[in-house]
Amino acid sequence: MTGALGEFGLIARYFRRPATRSPLGVGDDCALLAPAPGMQLAVSSDMLVEGRHFLSTVAPARLGHKALAVNLSDLAACGARPLAFTLALALPAVDEDWLEGFSRGLFALADAHGCELVGGDTTRGPLNVCITVFGEVPPGAALLRSGARAGDDVWVSGTLGDARLALEVFRGTLDLPAAAFALARRRMETPTPRVALGLALRRVATAALDVSDGLVGDLRHLLEASGVGATLDADAAAARVALGAPGADAGLDTDLLRLCALSGGDDYELVFTAPAAARAAVERAGRDADTPVARIGRIDAEPGLRIVDAAGAPVAQRFTAFDHFA
Repeated sequence: MTGALGEFGLIARYFRRPATRSPLGVGDDCALLAPAPGMQLAVSSDMLVEGRHFLSTVAPARLGHKALAVNLSDLAACGARPLAFTLALALPAVDEDWLEGFSRGLFALADAHGCELVGGDTTRGPLNVCITVFGEVPPGAALLRSGARAGDDVWVSGTLGDARLALEVFRGTLDLPAAAFALARRRMETPTPRVALGLALRRVATAALDVSDGLVGDLRHLLEASGVGATLDADAAAARVALGAPGADAGLDTDLLRLCALSGGDDYELVFTAPAAARAAVERAGRDADTPVARIGRIDAEPGLRIVDAAGAPVAQRFTAFDHFA
């Protein structure tokens, strides 16, 4: 249904809610945030553009979820607790059915993480969603990309590569059984931000970032910031593809599993480093956060990223990362 709501009418109907962390709530020229005394603000922005970040076929509720999830994932990578967010939304037209679904998915995830909408903007234009999220973290406790040290383990949370499998189905380059495609599509459209794990890792991880453009490309950012290199086990990473697990019956070969795990993107898992002596503590953090974690490599003093198989032999397959302007 397309209604006759104007800009302020649609904000009032679909996006105005009480806010306890902003004395003004939604509707003034600026939001005023009140972090806990002594805490630092962690701030991140992500934009989702139709045709670039999501397909026109995505359900509005799933898009609302993902728009916030990709921002919460940045807070998770920093070890920050979510506080609030702003929403900038460009719409081709006012479609009330679409707005109802989008806002429902958005606020379901926001409520699950205690994250309040405190402001933003709406305008007419090609469908575009931009969220800025605010979190808090104690001074000196934030997880950064720059703390990895030689001898650290490389870990990853959750599963990798399933979103890439869904994308290949949409591209027409891959066929999957219906149940397998449904799982892959759900991973692509409704990623799980690992906020609880990020908070738990503040006590043990040396560096972290979230996997948005592909494991290999994102890990290289961490290595460059830390001034180190790494050896990555391609088969350990490929084992994190849920559709490649025994019993998944998706018929995926080793090269495809490696490609999706290392170059897939849209995973929004955490890749992080921790001292080898802290393996038990990392596994305990994963249990506390109800999030699987797996060790997939090690940090080296020698710069560069070396990709090997389970036997330690170099892998000749080429892995790249997503780049909007490449």
